[in-house]
Amino acid sequence: MPRDIIAEGLASGRWDVRDAAGFAENLTLEADVVIVGTGAGGGVTAEILAMAGLKVVLLEEGGLRYASRDFKLSEAEAYPTLYQESAGRQTKDKGITILQGRTVGGSTTVNWTSSFRTPPATLAHWQSQFGLTELSTQKMQPWFERAEQRFGVIDWQVAPNVNNQVLMNGADRVGIHWAPIRRNVKGCLNLGYCGMGCPANAKQSMLVTTIPSALDKGATLLAHVRAERVLHEGDRATGVECVAMDWAGIYPTGRKVTVKAKTVVLSGGAINTPALMLRSKLPDPHGLIGKRTFLHPVNISGALMPFKVEGWNGAPQSIYSDHFIDQRPLEGDMGYKLEVPPLHPVLTGITMSGFGEKHRALMGHFDRLQVVLALLRDGFHEQSQGGTVELKSDGTPLLDYPISDYVWRGMRDSYLTMAEIQFAAGATRVMPIHEDVAADGYASWAEAKAAIKNLPLEILRAKVVSAHVMGGAGMAAKAEDGVVDQYGRFHHLQGLYVMDGSVFPTSIGANPQLSIYGLVARNASALATTLTRKDVVWPA
Repeated sequence: MPRDIIAEGLASGRWDVRDAAGFAENLTLEADVVIVGTGAGGGVTAEILAMAGLKVVLLEEGGLRYASRDFKLSEAEAYPTLYQESAGRQTKDKGITILQGRTVGGSTTVNWTSSFRTPPATLAHWQSQFGLTELSTQKMQPWFERAEQRFGVIDWQVAPNVNNQVLMNGADRVGIHWAPIRRNVKGCLNLGYCGMGCPANAKQSMLVTTIPSALDKGATLLAHVRAERVLHEGDRATGVECVAMDWAGIYPTGRKVTVKAKTVVLSGGAINTPALMLRSKLPDPHGLIGKRTFLHPVNISGALMPFKVEGWNGAPQSIYSDHFIDQRPLEGDMGYKLEVPPLHPVLTGITMSGFGEKHRALMGHFDRLQVVLALLRDGFHEQSQGGTVELKSDGTPLLDYPISDYVWRGMRDSYLTMAEIQFAAGATRVMPIHEDVAADGYASWAEAKAAIKNLPLEILRAKVVSAHVMGGAGMAAKAEDGVVDQYGRFHHLQGLYVMDGSVFPTSIGANPQLSIYGLVARNASALATTLTRKDVVWPA
């Protein structure tokens, strides 16, 4: 069994880790900084501020689960314990299913390790449209380099699994470019179950990197606490008020947790961070909190191959194509990135269209099933403005995400691209995941091309999913254009910062984890200097 840094840290007796599910009384703590969320933003912020000698308290709604005890390659155990709403979070109209982590380490504990820097075109758009002059490719480069070193981002040296090879071979045959995906792993066993928590601790998530580092330096971690509101007096944030959750993370126990601090950092991820800001009734003179929340809407195409694919084996994502990102200007037709997802029985069964005997027959060929996905770049065009975070009657978040005709056109284009690639790679049947397409799909590229051009593209007919949440507390130089500035400082309250993907003013156009690491490392380092008057060198 590989070394388990979490089990060792807990056994050492040096860490201050508490599970609020077992609290018998209310709890009040004081700290220099309280951080809501332990994912990409919260983990990096905690490590840097703890290095600066600050007393840090981390709050996590999910539980503390780790490799040697909890990660067993089991979908049935992983989805209820590691994901928001048991991996069933959906948009207001139920049209988009969203995979988002809820566990110590957040989505970094369950993502598929794909690591991309923020595309230069995205940074250039932010500079010209939102006044983010400090976020040029040149100025961000050292922060991405440092994040890549810290989290072991490497060129993947192992041959892609068959699922990825099909994308690679098909792209070659239709004449579009592809490239290998860099991954943040050390000692990866190539198991293919990254989405269920890495059982080998090879994935360099926050769970095994920054959070243990922060705990070693005196930080406190409270698991199973839901942040209810940011406390503020006058023009200054003063702490966070929370409720303790039960062991399953579903119901409040009735105990309250209050952390008083002069600096409050929100890192709960897009959807959750703007929802907390709304519940807190923070000043919002321009009505921007929760607006321009972005997903990468994803549509999917399945294919039956005449050979075994076994899409559950091997690194989930190791090949991508940005051909339709690079060839399409931001102001033109919608761009999309092509990747493949891992295939596991539960996730595949609930995602594929159709039901009854045809669905059973399709799943009977599970070992020959290949899937390509198109990740659509949202937020750059006047007809792709993303969604809005609202609050349900119980105060929990709800994302309203209407899909415009412009976005639907991008999906139709990508259905066609994916089908052409799959047939070119040798598929015997191709099935765009859409309720009007039979479970056994189409038998030829010509048949698929004609049918896809006439598919009715509507919500709940075309299957749309996403695993990337961004925006809702967007950054901009001017307060009338954004919720925070380019260092994550809230425009309307002293001592309140947002350090997660919520600050992105558009989607990224690529898997966002490395973009969050780099930007948050920059901003948290600046915050550490502000609070301590000392420079902190983030470890590689």
